Amino acid sequence: MINGGDEEITPISPEETGKGERVPIGSLLPPSELLRSGECTEHIRTLAETEDVLPPIVVHRETRRVVDGMHRLWAARFRGDELIEVVFVDGSAADAFVLAVELNRAHGLPLTMAERKSAAVRIMDSHPHWSDRRIARTTGLAASTIASLRSPSVVGAVERRTGQDGRSRPNDGTEGRQRASALLAQNPDASVREIAEAARISVGTASNVRAKLRRGESAMTARQQAVRAAHQAAAAQRTSPDYSRVLQSLRKDPSLRFTDVGRRLLRLLDGSAPGGVEQIAQISDSVPEHCRNVVIDMARECAAAWQHLADQLAGRDTA
Repeated sequence: MINGGDEEITPISPEETGKGERVPIGSLLPPSELLRSGECTEHIRTLAETEDVLPPIVVHRETRRVVDGMHRLWAARFRGDELIEVVFVDGSAADAFVLAVELNRAHGLPLTMAERKSAAVRIMDSHPHWSDRRIARTTGLAASTIASLRSPSVVGAVERRTGQDGRSRPNDGTEGRQRASALLAQNPDASVREIAEAARISVGTASNVRAKLRRGESAMTARQQAVRAAHQAAAAQRTSPDYSRVLQSLRKDPSLRFTDVGRRLLRLLDGSAPGGVEQIAQISDSVPEHCRNVVIDMARECAAAWQHLADQLAGRDTA
């Protein structure tokens, strides 16, 4: 049985797989989200020719889509069978996909590394509250691999994650670590347990913060620092316009393109548009020392001229 998206899926037990029912093959559909890129013809022939009784396939009751056992279904079709034994499961389509991954790990044709990573990304999208270790256990990947697959810009979008033990924990422990850092600065001799209780973090986290501070490091983990940097970069990108697109739009404006003054403005803008901090830094580093003062004066003159133009244009609103 598959439970709701906020609860852990209970894998089908051997006892449950024996309670199948025979249904017409034509009434079943393939998964909407395939685990693998295609079928393995050799594996299908092997299943079709075996004399062993194959376990029933697993099907999502609501959609009639196969959760586990597509190769067995193809083998049955290859033999010309009209019926196949099925165990139906209930729940959401997202949970059905998770169950498909778990059952494949248990007895299916092994997924490739790329297929397991693809499955992990899908599970992250449908179960963003699941921890890295929980998804790792489901897909057979390392927790570090799951962490590397998460986009840093969305890591902090979920406030809490559910671990393998079913307990919910804060996804971003930055605030707790910052509280612990401040408390240790005020009272360096406080015990780890005192800091943990006051900062509302675990004893292990408090101990880690103390050790990092003693080494002169940031109280945050490397991942937290990466997430913060990604958020800051995203915020900067939102507040800084894309001048290449702005210029492209201005060049298409007939009132600028087909007038002498307009074309002159476009040329000036094309040569003066901001190129970002990195490009400015490269220009600054490459200016020869003997030209430095002249460039400083010219840059300031250009900045003053552009500022004057900006003031004049802005003054239209108050005129």
